[in-house]
Amino acid sequence: MSVVASSLVEKHIRTWLQSFVVELNLCPFARPLIADPALRINVCETHDIEQLYYAFLSELDLIQQSSEGEIATSLLVVPNMLHSFEDYLDFLGDAEVMLEELGLDEMIQLASFHPQYLFDGEDKDSASHFSNRSPYPLIHFLREEMVTAALDNVDMPQQIPQRNIALLEGMGREAVAARWNALTADKQK
Repeated sequence: MSVVASSLVEKHIRTWLQSFVVELNLCPFARPLIADPALRINVCETHDIEQLYYAFLSELDLIQQSSEGEIATSLLVVPNMLHSFEDYLDFLGDAEVMLEELGLDEMIQLASFHPQYLFDGEDKDSASHFSNRSPYPLIHFLREEMVTAALDNVDMPQQIPQRNIALLEGMGREAVAARWNALTADKQK
């Protein structure tokens, strides 16, 4: 995969957030945060795994030291590494262990997104996978208190994943893939 400019990566992520996450309402909590300066998008351009671990730990530290008004949520985007979904899952597993070892697993929740995201047990061609696909590998840091508060204000939040699957499957894989491919059409230009 070629190296993509940081500004283009952020543009792709913002386009994905708007046209996929918000417009399809895949996450009912995302809409107010899209334009909020408390949404942090950190593009980590490293090619080195040790540097990536450092970036992850630095992001945890920054969130802990910031108020919700300063950083409500953060996306650590990794455009130059973890292209294989298996490599990404290995890193995510390590990240979850670090979170727990640091005693932050009750403060911060990690959500996973990857261009090749596949739900275990689902047909590889299912449109449902697109609910967790992003233009680049990324880890979403969520404040546990914000997640709890948001879930308290939504009827039957446990049905969000099923609703997303029904929506994407109802659109059809071809339509979802076309929408998906449009997100980064300028990637190779």
